[in-house]
Amino acid sequence: RAIPPFDPVAYRKRNLIERAFCRLKDWRAIATRYDKTARNFLAGICLVLAVTSWIS
Repeated sequence: RAIPPFDPVAYRKRNLIERAFCRLKDWRAIATRYDKTARNFLAGICLVLAVTSWIS
């Protein structure tokens, strides 16, 4: 079985996205999508990411 080539830049970006989703899943209302409209859902995501990045 051949090992695919490793791209450190792509891996760093992928890891950043995965950690952001992990932080989002800590917030139950965002993870289960209680908001009815896409605009409110996006606003909730932005708010959660801003709060979690500010705290950490």
